[in-house]
Amino acid sequence: MTTITATMVKELRDATGAGMMDAKKALTETGGDMDASVDWLRTKGLAKAAKKSGRTAAEGLVGVAVKGGVGVIVEVNSETDFVARNSDFQATVRAIAEVATEVSDIEALKGAKLGDKTVEETVTEKIATIGENLHVRRMVAVEGETVASYVHNAVADGLGKIGVVVALKGTDNGIGKQIAMHVAATSPASLSEADLDPALVEREKAVLTEQARESGKPEGVIEKMIVGRMNKFFEEVTLLKQKFVMNPDITVGQAAKDAGVEIVEFARLAVGEGIEKDPDDFAAEVAKTAGR
Repeated sequence: MTTITATMVKELRDATGAGMMDAKKALTETGGDMDASVDWLRTKGLAKAAKKSGRTAAEGLVGVAVKGGVGVIVEVNSETDFVARNSDFQATVRAIAEVATEVSDIEALKGAKLGDKTVEETVTEKIATIGENLHVRRMVAVEGETVASYVHNAVADGLGKIGVVVALKGTDNGIGKQIAMHVAATSPASLSEADLDPALVEREKAVLTEQARESGKPEGVIEKMIVGRMNKFFEEVTLLKQKFVMNPDITVGQAAKDAGVEIVEFARLAVGEGIEKDPDDFAAEVAKTAGR
C-alpha cells in the first residue's frame, strides 16, 4: 500500500487547487497516482470548483427565512447576476436560509447538514454544476415574540437583492412589514443611539466640531451647535428616531408605539455590499470572448 505523504498532498493541491482533505482522499483512492488523482478530483467536481474560487463573487441573492421567533438572512454570492435567475441556485439559497434558522452563526451554517451533505459541500457541488464561483458570505439573525420580513427586488418568495428581518415584542398587526420596508429603504446604522458604534459617533462629532469652529463663533455657541447637529445625526441614522417612510409626520419609534409593539432588533443585508469587484471580472471575460 502506497504511503500518502504530505509532499504528495501539497503537490496535488498546487496542481488542482483542491482542499487538503480532498487531495488526500484522491491520492488514497488512486493508490498515490498523481495523474489519476487529478482525474478523480475533476470527476468529483472538486478541481473545477477550486479553479473558480479565485474569481470575485459579488452578485447573487439574499435568502430570508422566518421560523417561530427567529428570522434569518443569508447572503450567497455568485459571479454574475445571470446565476441569480437560475432556478437551481435559487432553490439552493432558499434551502440554506431554512437551515440557517437552526444555527447560531455563519461557520455553524457552513458545517450544518443540508440533506446528506453539509452546506459547504453542497455549495462546492453547485460550483461545479452551475459553473461559477459561489460563496456563502454572511448570515444575520434576530429573535423576538414575532418576526416580520421583507425582500426588496425579489426574484422569488424570500429571495432578492435586499433582505430585512425585524423582531418585535407584542402582536404584529402589519406594522412589522412596514418597518422592514422602511429599513430596506433607509438602511439605519442602529436601532437607537445607545446601539451606535462609538467610533462612528466620535468621527461624526469630530467633523461637526471642525465645521462649527470654522464659523468663528464663541466656544459656548459652538458647543450648542454641536449638540443640535448631533441630535440631527441621530435622527438620520437610528431607526427609532428616523421619520417613518409610511408617515413622515411621526418617527418609526412612535409608529411602533401607536401599533402597540416594541422593536427589539432588526437586520438588513444587501447583496454584494462591501465587496470590491475586480475590474476584469467574469462578465468582462465573457464580453472579451464575444469580441465586444
